[in-house]
Amino acid sequence: MHILRVTQNLYPGQKGGGSYHIHAMSRDQSAKGHEVTVLTTRDDDAQPRTERRDGYQIVRLDPWTTVLGNQITPSIASYLRANAGRFDVIHAHSHMYFSTNLAALFRRLGDAPLAVTNHGLYSQSAPKWAISAYLRTLGRWTFNRADTVFCYTDTDRRRVRDLGVTAPIEVVHNGVNVDRFTPDGPASNRIDHDGPVLLFVGRLVLGKRPIDAVRAVARLPGDLNAKLYVVGDGPLRPKLAKRANDAPVKLLGHVPYDQMPSVYRASDLLFLTSRVEGMPRAVLEAFATGTPVVSSDLEQIAPTVERGGEAVDANEYANAIQRVLEHRDELGSGARNVAREEFRWRDTVSETTAALTRLA
Repeated sequence: MHILRVTQNLYPGQKGGGSYHIHAMSRDQSAKGHEVTVLTTRDDDAQPRTERRDGYQIVRLDPWTTVLGNQITPSIASYLRANAGRFDVIHAHSHMYFSTNLAALFRRLGDAPLAVTNHGLYSQSAPKWAISAYLRTLGRWTFNRADTVFCYTDTDRRRVRDLGVTAPIEVVHNGVNVDRFTPDGPASNRIDHDGPVLLFVGRLVLGKRPIDAVRAVARLPGDLNAKLYVVGDGPLRPKLAKRANDAPVKLLGHVPYDQMPSVYRASDLLFLTSRVEGMPRAVLEAFATGTPVVSSDLEQIAPTVERGGEAVDANEYANAIQRVLEHRDELGSGARNVAREEFRWRDTVSETTAALTRLA
């Protein structure tokens, strides 16, 4: 099967769970014998326009401009017009990107079937009112041009249906490599603290609400001696650094993905404060390493988080952290079992590939 994967963001050029998901899916489908081409954008002139990496082909096109984190790249239309017929199936990622809108347009005009993965209904960068308006108009139209929409959870399937989307929907859970992310192995020497270690992993953008994490840690009792380590980078880093001067917080910046298992092992809990998410890879990585989670109370992730931690409102963060720390070993063991039994990355790849094969 020849797959064209359309995405704005691709790891390692762009960091984040979504961009890594796309890279790993392309790598592992190529290893299964499929021919995968990833059509993406170029945000650095040093990046080659084309290259073959990890078994798959990459084609990068230059964006014309960027609006609210969305790269407007009209040349994707030219590429699709000239090449879409060479592929058995097109798999676009995130309904919010201009590249996916164009893939939906060419599905209407061409023959190659289209799948769209919903990595999360709302944007981490754009205001919710703007995305809500988009979802009721162009976003719904984009979903409805797809032959299959992938959602991570049953809750997100319902939310997509509530928008008036009538396209077929398949629930394929996000996954984690449970052989790489394990409780066994070395702990990171980046973390050096003799009290409870709290971990924040994510881009430092408004939707992730890293400032809320710092505020919550500042409210913890001093005798608890907890410290927050922040992994990630983004536009809020300078603001976060100022607040970190008055709280037990250390900013680690970007940590290479292959070093992340040791970071989780050195931590006592993952602290997720996002206002919007899909099914965060960080939660699954924490679970796989036996690290419990405290998260914001988002309906699509709360049922999973609460099997190895707590999902609460922001005003309950400090109390939830203390409760989870008291039961850290029990919750961490349960979280590990959940990851191993229900969120294995190899199952995510197999189920996604089987669905694309049916379309092709």
